[in-house]
Amino acid sequence: MTPQELVDRYGLEPIPREGGRFRRTWTGPERSDGRPEGTAIVALLTAEDYSALHRLKSDEIWHFYLGDPLTLLLLSPDGTTRSAVLGPDLGRGQQPQLAVPAGTWMGGRVAEGGAWTFFGCTTTPGFTYEDYEHGVAADLAARYPGEAARIMTLCRP
Repeated sequence: MTPQELVDRYGLEPIPREGGRFRRTWTGPERSDGRPEGTAIVALLTAEDYSALHRLKSDEIWHFYLGDPLTLLLLSPDGTTRSAVLGPDLGRGQQPQLAVPAGTWMGGRVAEGGAWTFFGCTTTPGFTYEDYEHGVAADLAARYPGEAARIMTLCRP
């Protein structure tokens, strides 16, 4: 598969503000508060783009499907940071699935030397645009100074 074949096959559209392309593949039943129980998407990132730092009010599980590994930066509410690699090579520390707790800033890009990655995300309760918060580089760099350089490469105005 090529990135264009994935775009065509799944009808992927640009992800507003965050970057990449996606299509929602599942929405769970509506809860009493009007939100879906859960949602799932498939998404595509190429080396020319990235998933901008953002956080959600729901837990999010990332799933690796095809292509090159995806390097993620995670900034926790308690001030700690970590990197994770979503990918198929378990022997090299990559993970096929990664849970990101609600309130964690997350962003990523195709691993160095890679061309594209095809992955999925599942949230519970389900994603709504009202739950999305876009990262501001200066604010995040001040809060997480040890990751300031990476934060600047993962934020959009």
